[in-house]
Amino acid sequence: MSSIDNRPATIFCDIDGTLVTHNKPTEQFSNKLELLDGTLEKILEWDKLGYTIILTTGRKESLRQITENQLNEVGIIYDQLIMGIGGGKRYLINDNKPNGDWSAQHICVARNEGIKNINI
Repeated sequence: MSSIDNRPATIFCDIDGTLVTHNKPTEQFSNKLELLDGTLEKILEWDKLGYTIILTTGRKESLRQITENQLNEVGIIYDQLIMGIGGGKRYLINDNKPNGDWSAQHICVARNEGIKNINI
Protein backbone atom coordinates (compact mmCIF):
# COMPACT_ATOMS: atom_id res chain seq x y z
CA MET A 1 0.00 0.00 0.00
CA SER A 2 1.42 3.40 -0.91
CA SER A 3 1.20 6.30 1.47
CA ILE A 4 0.04 9.69 0.30
CA ASP A 5 2.55 12.51 0.72
CA ASN A 6 0.58 15.71 1.24
CA ARG A 7 3.60 17.97 1.66
CA PRO A 8 3.76 20.81 -0.88
CA ALA A 9 5.73 20.16 -4.06
CA THR A 10 8.98 21.80 -5.03
CA ILE A 11 9.08 23.19 -8.56
CA PHE A 12 12.41 23.67 -10.37
CA CYS A 13 11.63 25.89 -13.35
CA ASP A 14 13.84 27.39 -16.04
CA ILE A 15 13.32 31.06 -16.89
CA ASP A 16 14.19 31.82 -20.53
CA GLY A 17 11.98 29.97 -23.00
CA THR A 18 9.85 28.52 -20.18
CA LEU A 19 8.45 31.50 -18.24
CA VAL A 20 9.47 34.29 -20.60
CA THR A 21 10.31 34.52 -24.28
CA HIS A 22 13.78 33.19 -25.02
CA ASN A 23 15.84 35.90 -26.72
CA LYS A 24 19.37 36.05 -28.03
CA PRO A 25 21.85 36.41 -25.15
CA THR A 26 22.71 39.94 -26.27
CA GLU A 27 19.03 40.93 -25.95
CA GLN A 28 18.22 39.07 -22.71
CA PHE A 29 19.61 41.64 -20.34
CA SER A 30 18.78 44.96 -21.95
CA ASN A 31 15.07 44.46 -22.58
CA LYS A 32 12.05 43.98 -20.33
CA LEU A 33 11.14 40.31 -20.08
CA GLU A 34 8.18 39.20 -22.20
CA LEU A 35 5.99 36.85 -20.17
CA LEU A 36 4.71 33.76 -21.92
CA ASP A 37 0.95 33.25 -21.81
CA GLY A 38 -0.23 31.95 -18.44
CA THR A 39 3.09 32.36 -16.61
CA LEU A 40 1.90 34.65 -13.82
CA GLU A 41 -1.32 32.73 -13.28
CA LYS A 42 0.53 29.41 -12.97
CA ILE A 43 3.24 30.84 -10.67
CA LEU A 44 0.57 32.39 -8.42
CA GLU A 45 -1.39 29.10 -8.42
CA TRP A 46 1.71 27.18 -7.29
CA ASP A 47 2.49 29.80 -4.65
CA LYS A 48 -1.08 29.63 -3.31
CA LEU A 49 -0.74 25.84 -3.04
CA GLY A 50 2.37 26.36 -0.92
CA TYR A 51 4.80 24.97 -3.49
CA THR A 52 8.45 25.96 -3.23
CA ILE A 53 9.37 27.68 -6.50
CA ILE A 54 13.02 27.45 -7.47
CA LEU A 55 13.94 29.23 -10.68
CA THR A 56 16.95 28.01 -12.63
CA THR A 57 18.88 29.68 -15.41
CA GLY A 58 22.01 29.41 -17.47
CA ARG A 59 22.53 33.13 -16.97
CA LYS A 60 25.83 33.89 -15.28
CA GLU A 61 25.94 34.63 -11.55
CA SER A 62 27.35 38.08 -12.37
CA LEU A 63 23.93 38.88 -13.92
CA ARG A 64 21.99 38.05 -10.74
CA GLN A 65 20.95 41.63 -9.91
CA ILE A 66 19.80 42.31 -13.48
CA THR A 67 17.86 39.03 -13.54
CA GLU A 68 16.25 39.65 -10.14
CA ASN A 69 15.22 43.14 -11.25
CA GLN A 70 13.74 41.80 -14.50
CA LEU A 71 11.76 39.09 -12.68
CA ASN A 72 10.47 41.59 -10.13
CA GLU A 73 9.49 44.04 -12.86
CA VAL A 74 7.16 41.50 -14.50
CA GLY A 75 5.82 40.09 -11.21
CA ILE A 76 7.41 36.64 -11.18
CA ILE A 77 7.72 35.49 -7.56
CA TYR A 78 9.95 32.66 -6.40
CA ASP A 79 11.66 31.19 -3.34
CA GLN A 80 15.16 30.68 -4.75
CA LEU A 81 17.09 31.56 -7.89
CA ILE A 82 19.88 29.25 -9.06
CA MET A 83 22.15 30.93 -11.59
CA GLY A 84 24.87 29.69 -13.94
CA ILE A 85 23.70 26.14 -14.58
CA GLY A 86 24.72 26.28 -18.24
CA GLY A 87 22.84 25.53 -21.41
CA GLY A 88 23.54 21.81 -21.72
CA LYS A 89 21.24 18.94 -20.80
CA ARG A 90 19.97 18.99 -17.23
CA TYR A 91 19.26 15.94 -15.10
CA LEU A 92 17.15 15.74 -11.94
CA ILE A 93 18.42 12.90 -9.75
CA ASN A 94 16.50 11.94 -6.63
CA ASP A 95 15.76 8.85 -4.56
CA ASN A 96 12.37 7.12 -4.38
CA LYS A 97 10.20 7.13 -1.27
CA PRO A 98 10.66 4.10 1.06
CA ASN A 99 7.41 2.62 -0.29
CA GLY A 100 8.73 2.90 -3.87
CA ASP A 101 6.72 5.97 -4.93
CA TRP A 102 8.58 8.45 -7.13
CA SER A 103 9.84 11.56 -5.41
CA ALA A 104 10.90 13.37 -8.58
CA GLN A 105 9.52 13.83 -12.08
CA HIS A 106 10.47 15.92 -15.08
CA ILE A 107 8.35 17.94 -17.48
CA CYS A 108 9.76 19.40 -20.68
CA VAL A 109 7.94 22.06 -22.68
CA ALA A 110 8.68 23.36 -26.15
CA ARG A 111 10.69 26.58 -26.13
CA ASN A 112 8.45 29.63 -25.65
CA GLU A 113 5.36 27.41 -25.15
CA GLY A 114 5.12 28.33 -21.47
CA ILE A 115 3.79 26.56 -18.40
CA LYS A 116 0.07 27.37 -18.54
CA ASN A 117 -0.94 23.78 -19.38
CA ILE A 118 1.19 22.07 -16.72
CA ASN A 119 -0.76 20.29 -14.00
CA ILE A 120 1.10 19.08 -10.93
